[in-house]
Amino acid sequence: MSQDKKRILIVDDDRIITESLCELLELEGYEAVGVAGFAQAVTALERQRFNLVLSDINMPDANGFELLRLIKQRFPDIVVIMITGYGTIESAVEAIKMGAYDYLTKPIIDEEIQLTIQRALQQQSLIRENQTLREALDLRYSLDNIIGHDYKMLRIFDLIETVAESPTTVLIQGESGTGKTLIARAIHHRSDRRDRAFVEVSCGALPESLLESELFGHVKGSFTGAVSDKEGKFKVAADGTIFLDEISSATPALQVKLLRVLQERQFEAVGSNKTQKVDVRVILASNEDLAKVVQAGRFRQDLFYRVNVVTIQLPPLRSRIADIPLLAGHFLKRYCGELRKDIAGFTDGCLQLLQRYPWPGNVRELENIVQRAVVLGKRRHVEVDDLPEHVVEQAEVLPSGGDIYRPQSLKKALEEPEKRIIEQALKANNWNRQVTAQVLEINRTTLYKKMKRYGLESEPAP
Repeated sequence: MSQDKKRILIVDDDRIITESLCELLELEGYEAVGVAGFAQAVTALERQRFNLVLSDINMPDANGFELLRLIKQRFPDIVVIMITGYGTIESAVEAIKMGAYDYLTKPIIDEEIQLTIQRALQQQSLIRENQTLREALDLRYSLDNIIGHDYKMLRIFDLIETVAESPTTVLIQGESGTGKTLIARAIHHRSDRRDRAFVEVSCGALPESLLESELFGHVKGSFTGAVSDKEGKFKVAADGTIFLDEISSATPALQVKLLRVLQERQFEAVGSNKTQKVDVRVILASNEDLAKVVQAGRFRQDLFYRVNVVTIQLPPLRSRIADIPLLAGHFLKRYCGELRKDIAGFTDGCLQLLQRYPWPGNVRELENIVQRAVVLGKRRHVEVDDLPEHVVEQAEVLPSGGDIYRPQSLKKALEEPEKRIIEQALKANNWNRQVTAQVLEINRTTLYKKMKRYGLESEPAP
């Protein structure tokens, strides 16, 4: 069968009807196969691939409903049209409920069946296209596509698996560029709401005057420029997921409305007194520590308690340097494919430098740098001079011979990198031990012991 030629199976114990339909459909450019009953139909379905089945309801060995049920169970991609000489409303309703595309009565009119088959095959094409798009989305937003072998990321993967199926509000915190949107989409696509809308709103990108209208909608005439009613993002996300990024930038008035939505799942559009109810999963993200924003008086404490049910803390890239080669390789493969470049990988010196760079822009910055290297690269491997100057300049210089292997225990080998990380964290936090311990996710006692061990008890003189 050619790629474009559709194959149709006709099931009817009346040989004259079967032969006439086969002749009609072949004249229309289809490949038609006729069989006399249920058993022959099953055999044909197992031997060949069909796009559509035309089946009589009344057959000698079984009725058409049994064949319809079998096709929906074993061959769900096939479209089924039922035909009968004794049509009733009840049997038509039953056929449609069981998954038939349409229900026709004899005598069969050529134009009617031609049009019905044409429409049925168009619907089948749309279903397959949607399935292909859904599979592409599943691949893009699956956990397999979120790169990370660091133990911090592995814990996050476990947490995503645990919370995805529940309607629980999730708060994602992390620096800009750590992948908060990717994590939110992964949660949505692993939930039972995956076939519904995922709506993303960047609260920091919209002016205060428009944000409330964007989220909750407005009615015509509620403010200057409101020339018609507008549906808000919460309504658009009904039965799905809404992702509120940069939630720490929400105004006090908006925070009150958000609290009500989270507690009661209801709101009013701007300029309206009509209360709307909505069932929606809420995921929020912040590049600031919300607990500190609450202490600073910029975020309501009661709203914080409401959103802080399950918190996912994304680590900065500089704290999981072992994942940098994995991420860089992932982005290299993606952009080589998109730009049709043949670059095998990174030189060892280039990877070592990438692991020493502090990554203020996190994973997003790494992706941009790899994309740039692919665009400009002319060699088989990405080398140090393919990287931006600021990356090379800001990467910490290894001690002499630091890239040469010397036989030693793993514990001993890890001492120097650990010392550098602790010293960098202390400098970044003005030698505040309490804050440094929190950033490194260790307790103060452990930090004090390590500082003493590495001779970092006091801040060096300027």
